[in-house]
Amino acid sequence: MTLAEVIPAARRLSAIEKLKLIRVLVEDLDIAEDIAPIEAFKTYDLPTPYDMFGAGAILMETLKQSDTTHQ
Repeated sequence: MTLAEVIPAARRLSAIEKLKLIRVLVEDLDIAEDIAPIEAFKTYDLPTPYDMFGAGAILMETLKQSDTTHQ
């Protein structure tokens, strides 16, 4: 069965069945090796804007520009 054959059938599913299908597919991918970019139980460094004082100013300026363009 190809993806082109599966998609029309999946689109006919109810919303709950679609969610169940997504969960099944995600679980299948989670079990498969070398597919997920994040390894279970491994600690990753996550960059944050803390102590990045220029980042806050840039974010505020971007928000101000966004507000003026969307009004």
